[in-house]
Amino acid sequence: DEFVKRVFSVIHSNDPVARAITLRMLGSMASIIPERKNAHHSIRQSLDSHDNLEVEAAVFAAANFSAQSKDFAAGVCNKIGEMIQGLATPVDLKLKLIPILQHMHHDAILASNARQLLQQLVASYPSTKMVIVTLHTLTLLSASSLVDIPKQIQLLLQYLKNDPRKAVKRLAIQDLKLLGNKTPHTWNRENIQALCECALHTPYDSLKLGMLSVLSTLSGTIAIKQYFSMTPGNAAATARSSDLVKLAQECSYHSSRGIAAHGVRVLTNIVASCQNKDHLALENDAVFGLESLLVLCNQDASPGAHETLKVALTCMVRLAKCRPHLSQSVVESLLTQLHSAHDAARILICQCLAAIAMQLPVLGDGMLGDLMELYKVIGRSATDKQQELLVSLATVIFVASQKALSSEVKTVIKQQLENVANGWTVYRISRQASRMGNHDMAKELYQSLLTHVASEHLYFWLNSLKEFSHAEHCLTGLQDQDSSSALTCIAESLKSYHKGIASLTAASTPLNPLSFQCEFVKLRIDLLQAFSQLICTCNSLKTSPPPAIATTIAMTPRSDLQRCGRISNQMKQSMEEFRSLAACYGELYQSSFDADSATLRNIELQQQSCLLISHTIEALMLDPDSSSFQEYSFSGTAPADSEYERRMMSVFNHVLEEVESLSGKYPPVSYMHTACLCNAAIALLKVPLSFQRYFFQKLQSTSIKLALSPSPRNPAEPIAMQSNQQMALKVEGVIQHGSKPGLFRTIQAVCLNVSSILQSKPGQDYKVPIDSMMNEMEQRVEPHNDYFSTQFLLNFAILGTHSITVESSVIDSNGIVWKTGPKNTIFVKSLEDPYSQQLRLQQQQAQQPSQQQRTAYTRF
Repeated sequence: DEFVKRVFSVIHSNDPVARAITLRMLGSMASIIPERKNAHHSIRQSLDSHDNLEVEAAVFAAANFSAQSKDFAAGVCNKIGEMIQGLATPVDLKLKLIPILQHMHHDAILASNARQLLQQLVASYPSTKMVIVTLHTLTLLSASSLVDIPKQIQLLLQYLKNDPRKAVKRLAIQDLKLLGNKTPHTWNRENIQALCECALHTPYDSLKLGMLSVLSTLSGTIAIKQYFSMTPGNAAATARSSDLVKLAQECSYHSSRGIAAHGVRVLTNIVASCQNKDHLALENDAVFGLESLLVLCNQDASPGAHETLKVALTCMVRLAKCRPHLSQSVVESLLTQLHSAHDAARILICQCLAAIAMQLPVLGDGMLGDLMELYKVIGRSATDKQQELLVSLATVIFVASQKALSSEVKTVIKQQLENVANGWTVYRISRQASRMGNHDMAKELYQSLLTHVASEHLYFWLNSLKEFSHAEHCLTGLQDQDSSSALTCIAESLKSYHKGIASLTAASTPLNPLSFQCEFVKLRIDLLQAFSQLICTCNSLKTSPPPAIATTIAMTPRSDLQRCGRISNQMKQSMEEFRSLAACYGELYQSSFDADSATLRNIELQQQSCLLISHTIEALMLDPDSSSFQEYSFSGTAPADSEYERRMMSVFNHVLEEVESLSGKYPPVSYMHTACLCNAAIALLKVPLSFQRYFFQKLQSTSIKLALSPSPRNPAEPIAMQSNQQMALKVEGVIQHGSKPGLFRTIQAVCLNVSSILQSKPGQDYKVPIDSMMNEMEQRVEPHNDYFSTQFLLNFAILGTHSITVESSVIDSNGIVWKTGPKNTIFVKSLEDPYSQQLRLQQQQAQQPSQQQRTAYTRF
């Protein structure tokens, strides 16, 4: 407020330059002061100024305030319209005033008035610049207000078809692509048909490229399904729908790489979207077009060819996913081109092969031989591209090997790494091995890197990764229906995990605390211990069966479970332990705001495994009558994105089938029940754990810094205040981002929770109501330019020391709450106010004479 007051005083200056600078300053602050009426008035006044510099500054400020304030937009709309239509207004000023109308989207009436004005302008002023600015403003207004979008699409298509000027056609294509990205559901069959006809008849490749880019955008959305939907009695439209297919087929073999890329993308999206139809000819056209584009781009190292190759490989992955019977031919063509391509193209082809093998593991064995042959001959030089290619090829080999690497594959990889790879390349490959579950290979690679680092923290980090890989490798020795060897394997794994967590703690620094890694590993240790305890509990039925009088004992407290002996109490404890572990995994999930989706899915799978075991114990032993597994079925979920998820889901479904087959057949607790539980635990542990990207690398970094006022000079000292006053606690915060803000999710709002509790008891000996001892408040604030602030009014009527805790959490664009922290604490000492103190002293003095008199009487 003080800053605005000082700046705003300059608006009354006689110098138009000073007023112009002030207006630009106010316009830049529009997101902070959107409803300042004095600023609104000054902007409207300055629009009538005779100084061009001041008018331009007022236009800038009016645009910014219109975007933020509904009141200002409604008030200035008529003023802007009069200036645009006025004959005295220069054309260049009109071109600057027209874009302000794109912000008149705050209500439907305002948007409708602005649209009518713009339609009059585009008809009245046919010059190129005016048409371009007016059409673009109309498009932005429609996209923001979500009103009259079909009419705007028709208007743009009309100008694209009829206007001979290339600049207007380019603007129409650009705006059509914007509307295609934002509102594809508003496109009907006639719109797409008109765009296809324009693309078929235009002689200019640049315009054809733009129209195809719009069609390729639409082909990946619901608009393509509406275009091919069969309408009864609409045979003419169905016949014309072949124009899109004809255009895509023609463009797939075009001499221009960009046009060919959009053509095959449209074909691929048609095949992928219309799966209920038999498009055998289209499938072949898509495959042939992709193969020809692949051959064309492989020999060209230019940046344009690199981008085109990315489009082609993305289409190949989608085609293999939606039409698995085409995947074999796609993989064969990729492997053929892998040998002759240059290094940059090889890296992209390897990534494409890895993505296809992730979706269709059955193709992995077929590509392994060609990959190993190529791995033996590459890496003759130590260039960056060669090192990147080593990592990409090793990743494909890990994916293709699926469950375990053979000794021959290990030997080839290690020899090649020893010859040409640098330490960073070896680390990246070992990181991929840990992600794919090849922990024996990862352990050896981490071991080889231990002596190649100069930092003590890096040494401990690599040593912890080696121990974690060894711990997971120990679990590969688990055998089905062999609980004794399972306990041995888990004990060995826990030993390595405890060594690893010690090294991981030593690797953490104040700047890099490794909090997620430590918490993830601690939960894994607790999970292994819980599984070990569960197997021991199941074995206790054999070593310590229920006594002969267990049935009589069970009848006394009327609990059927007591007849099973002490295993019932142990199973109840085990079930609670798994439920608490699931809750801990849920908390870890909520605190991982910056994690990628694969890491979050990994945490979710760990949580589901804990819940599955706890519900299995409940359904088989503790409460078999009321437990139902229908809500825990995993058959209807989305297809798995990784081999680890696929195997975990398979184990989940198998365990559910076993439990359903056993439930109700045998009274609890029998050897069949304990064997089912042991088998479920062993099956879950046999799936190699995947250490996902967030364990090694944080691509998105988000942190919040809070400032509380009033705040004490010394953090340990409390803030003194009187008990009859209320404390206004102001909380300010700044959101800090890393190099890639908003990569996975963005912050929509910040949730601030303030709580206070009485720390020390008051001096008087009387009961304190609980409501007076604590405060609990919560507010949601939306940050502006990564800054937010709010205030809380706290009451401390009870004398003593209170601790105030302010905890922040964030809400993303999907409305999900993430407990990111931080948590700040300050102390307040509530003191007795002078008036209450004086009253208390007077009461004490009034009581003292009566007490003395009473003692004198008692003597006689």
